[in-house]
Amino acid sequence: MINAPRGVEDLLHPKSFYYAQIEKEARDFFSLYGYEEIRIPTFERTELFLRSVGEETDVGKQMYTFKDRGGRSISLRPEGTAGVARAYVEHKLYGSKKEWKVYYMGPMFRYEKPQMGRLREFYQIGVECFGEKSPWLDVEIIEMAYRFLSRIGLTDMEVQINSIGCKDCRGRYVEVLKDYLKDYLDSLCDVCKRRYHYNVLRVLDCKNPTCRSFIEKAPQIKDYLCSSCEEHFNYVKKGLENLKIKYTINPYLVRGLDYYTRTIFEIISPHLGAQSTVCAGGRYDDLVSQIGGPSTPAMGFAIGLERLVMGLKKEGVSLKTPSQLTFFIAMLDQRYMEKGMQVASLIRSTGAGASVSFKESSLSSQLRQANKKNFSWVIIIGEEEIQKKKFLFRNMRSGKQYEVSTNSIEEFIKNLKGVS
Repeated sequence: MINAPRGVEDLLHPKSFYYAQIEKEARDFFSLYGYEEIRIPTFERTELFLRSVGEETDVGKQMYTFKDRGGRSISLRPEGTAGVARAYVEHKLYGSKKEWKVYYMGPMFRYEKPQMGRLREFYQIGVECFGEKSPWLDVEIIEMAYRFLSRIGLTDMEVQINSIGCKDCRGRYVEVLKDYLKDYLDSLCDVCKRRYHYNVLRVLDCKNPTCRSFIEKAPQIKDYLCSSCEEHFNYVKKGLENLKIKYTINPYLVRGLDYYTRTIFEIISPHLGAQSTVCAGGRYDDLVSQIGGPSTPAMGFAIGLERLVMGLKKEGVSLKTPSQLTFFIAMLDQRYMEKGMQVASLIRSTGAGASVSFKESSLSSQLRQANKKNFSWVIIIGEEEIQKKKFLFRNMRSGKQYEVSTNSIEEFIKNLKGVS
């Protein structure tokens, strides 16, 4: 037997249904804010990700990279923002639109150690807005993420925010932080020793108890923000308070990708343990210019579907199947299969659901099957029904039965829809 590779999963029902429902809700909800869907390639030129997420970041080191038949280096997308930014530049959308507001959804790929809430193929829903530098966009983006998660049913969550400044004031802070940490470098974990050299800000994100003891006494970036970044962040805080969105300032929040600037945020669920981040994002005002476009401010976020579904289950939230008229065709003999298929086809043409029992079994067995699968109605087809051209419709909830002629089936179902 050939099993699926480690770190991927088959999305079976009901989990596949949860994903589909969340994606449907996302499409409806994001459109309220003026966002349109984009579908980006599953793989891109490796150079795009190396220039955006950073070659030495954890994400950069976890990419699935290979040579195509033309000898070009290709990578499966480890995240969605870089691909959307590439589309923005390639199609010169900066020339035709003041703002470009899009959302996307689909699988991402990172070669990392599989664990609860962290897979090698995982699904994200993302939102990106290009062309707006106002701090009020930051407020709207955070609000949109928070309101969407609330709409889905997540209630126990915490919004954490921080500002990592622009490339100028962040550069000053990086030097101060490096100077502070160099006295403790031998005591840091191996991961932080590596981060110290390529992205010292990531040291602040370490959960190792020994590293935490040094980090908690480290200088904080808020004390090194330039006046412009400080003013920007103050507007963000004020805007969230005005919308009554509770938040916590986390001075150690830095995010793991090189392209972030100024406002960053995470929305966490306390029920998920170490992998508690359900949604994360922030500004990336330098990304477009890094990949060859004009200087363009931008901001966005991504939601991890695996963790969102886990959080919903922990809170006891069940995504309900939309109510729909469904009919189970039960035949007293396989000789009546032709008529059963015709009735099923007629029902489906009205927009209702119909399922035919193909196995030869007793009526009681078929009724149990229909009840187990929560069908609304059962239609019983036998010799008498075919002779009379009238079929027995049994309501599986009330137990009531109705005789419906062949010519009246469509009208009968339309009347049921009107009642429902």
